[in-house]
Amino acid sequence: MTATSAQDISARYHFACDVARQAAELAYDFYQRRQQLAVEHKGDDLQDVVSQADREVEALTRRLIAQRFPLDDFLGEESGGSGGSAACTWVVDPIDGTACFLNGLHTWCVSIGVIVDGDPVIGVVYDPNHQEMFHACKGQGAFLNHDPIRVHAGSSLRDGVMGVGTSHRVTPEDFVPFISRLLHAGGMFIRSGSGALMTAQVAAGRLIGYYEPHMNAWDSLPGIVLVREAGGVSNDFLADHGLQRGNVLLMANAEIYSQLSELIQQKIK
Repeated sequence: MTATSAQDISARYHFACDVARQAAELAYDFYQRRQQLAVEHKGDDLQDVVSQADREVEALTRRLIAQRFPLDDFLGEESGGSGGSAACTWVVDPIDGTACFLNGLHTWCVSIGVIVDGDPVIGVVYDPNHQEMFHACKGQGAFLNHDPIRVHAGSSLRDGVMGVGTSHRVTPEDFVPFISRLLHAGGMFIRSGSGALMTAQVAAGRLIGYYEPHMNAWDSLPGIVLVREAGGVSNDFLADHGLQRGNVLLMANAEIYSQLSELIQQKIK
């Protein structure tokens, strides 16, 4: 049996859901006593924070995965990568939306993706505040808990609300013009503070699409699987070393995607 067999992928899919649930339980326990957590800033970006909760939740996921699939690679936001060349790589953000988490907002989640032979095939986003698990495996559809989900059926930017994200990794000039064009086109947007959760909401049809000029792989890959399995499309995020360096992310249904691409006015692979 190879690591890319359907049976092996299915085993990882079900295990990813289990790990996300366990990670979310630990994260939510920290959330309830968040005032006690020590918080650090990453580099010079005062908006980019990490806490004991992030580190311990990631350590739990890494340990559980290593025990079950010891030959798989691991890439986490806080601990980096295992540096191997395995067929399967787990990509994890233990708490996406740490700033929201630390300030008592409900817009944060656990994000787990699995790449098999260079292709994103498993995506799980767990929102413990609402007990919602968005999950998908390539070829099997996308689900919210036990119910199938589909992307928004709108044909115009006026038909729904866009999710957007940005960070200090890009300049305002990389992002603000898109917002202006979106509003002039009659669209509207939200930014919740968790890109992974917003991409899952695109898959569930709650948001009409999502755009971020630069996003990290651990926040992007689960939503890419979810949206594609829910009938939507996304750009080739892994192009140009996206796994290691991050990339632009754009996703929506096919008709809206085309309209958004024109608003961004840049070549997206």
